[in-house]
Amino acid sequence: MSLSSDELVALVNRVFRPGPADRKIAIFVDLPDAETPDTPSWKERREMAAQWAKLLGSRHRDVGVDCVDLILYRNARANNADLPDEAMRWDSGTLPRTADTEIGPQTSMAYIFETYQMLIAPTELSATAPLKIAAKTYGFRAATMPGFEPSMVPALRLDYGLIGRRTARLKALLDGAEACHIDFVAEGKEHALFLDLRHRSAHASGGIFTQKGEVGNLPSGESYIVPYEGELDRDASRTAGQIPVELDNEIVVYRIEQNRAAAILSDNTASRKEAAALAAEPAYGNIAELGLGVLGDFGLSPTGSVLLDEKLGLHIAFGRSEHFGGQVGPGSFSSPDKVVHIDRVYIPKLQPKIRISAATLIFANGQKTILMKDNAYTSTAYEDG
Repeated sequence: MSLSSDELVALVNRVFRPGPADRKIAIFVDLPDAETPDTPSWKERREMAAQWAKLLGSRHRDVGVDCVDLILYRNARANNADLPDEAMRWDSGTLPRTADTEIGPQTSMAYIFETYQMLIAPTELSATAPLKIAAKTYGFRAATMPGFEPSMVPALRLDYGLIGRRTARLKALLDGAEACHIDFVAEGKEHALFLDLRHRSAHASGGIFTQKGEVGNLPSGESYIVPYEGELDRDASRTAGQIPVELDNEIVVYRIEQNRAAAILSDNTASRKEAAALAAEPAYGNIAELGLGVLGDFGLSPTGSVLLDEKLGLHIAFGRSEHFGGQVGPGSFSSPDKVVHIDRVYIPKLQPKIRISAATLIFANGQKTILMKDNAYTSTAYEDG
């Protein structure tokens, strides 16, 4: 599937609603190198990005801008790692196969951020975190599309008015709650997790970025919040319990203490790999996000790319959190290429051995709101949409 020039124009107008101050759009794409080799899907995505730049460029007056440029840069070598210092505008001709190829003069990434008011980033490796940080300084808006594939095109054609109302409703619930209690059943065994939501604000990603500094995924359709990480004096995080995750058809159970994975309770091949990963990179064990995706209720199925898959239902992320308002950033990891933000999505098609029997929000006055029962949102969660 592909987007026509009419659909691309409609998409930009809907997502960004360009105004008089919006003069330039960048289609932002990363290049493979010797350390991060190319793949067929990555190559296809770069060619798609070049086609989008060409089609939108030919219709630039229909979105009210002066130009649409393709911007290339060496990949960051890890999802949500810091971007390289330089990038370049690619005018025409065959795309370079890798960043190791001579690709001509480059300019500073800072100049790119200063020059373009709107960025669309169908990259291989997620640039969401570094673009969120940069947008606070430079004021651009960005729709990030890491791992975007043609199979996701239908998600760009959904009713984003309804999606926006549902994500706004979920954000309001998260903002008012002090905690979320999640009950899991994994291969017949029960596990419970208490997430401390104090001292935090939630975010709604409904696929429309109209304000300076706004950055979010496209396709969109989630509300999310960073659990409290215990950074305040004499106020430890209360996040604790167990998180089961299905990895390679095996159940890995993490013991959570003060918002960190403190140990692996299960014993199998996947569990031993995770234990080694936590020992090598403790910041990976940070509980970085509680996300509530809504697109699963619109009939979409997982594609194998987290860009879409995390929008399908409840997910819990490990690792980097500062781009969402938390405290764990690149400096918490041993090196830039070790920085991660990994989502674990709890829907039957992705983790069939695990079921969320209930997810309940707890408020300061003791009131409780049941968000989910048996992997499905309740009517209370969606009462405004």
